[in-house]
Amino acid sequence: MSDERTLIQNFVLHELEPALATELCNVVAQPGRTIRSTTSTRECIAIAQRGRADVVFCGSRAYQRLLDALDRGSLQVPVVVVSRIPETSEWLDAIDAGAADYCAAPFERQHISWLVQSALLAGQRVAMGAR
Repeated sequence: MSDERTLIQNFVLHELEPALATELCNVVAQPGRTIRSTTSTRECIAIAQRGRADVVFCGSRAYQRLLDALDRGSLQVPVVVVSRIPETSEWLDAIDAGAADYCAAPFERQHISWLVQSALLAGQRVAMGAR
């Protein structure tokens, strides 16, 4: 089986607080990966439409708007909601809204790698109609 580094190359950090974005970049950065930051839903959707978003890490205040826009555009891009402080109710709300997963700082390379693999598998299941 291919390892996640060869499958996931394009990350988008959408509406993350600057400190969270820096922390997450430090964990996901690897040779051959592209990490883009966006501050508008329209910009994030445009990146996804061009096939340049394998996984989107989205701030906890913006995920509903992004998920709605992805759904309207019939785009199957896994969204991981990111928060500074873990909140069980926020995690459940994000999953119920259609997010692939939820994570909170501090970020650990192994945990983020697992989240990315899980999001990729979830995206494959949705694309195959197993939702």
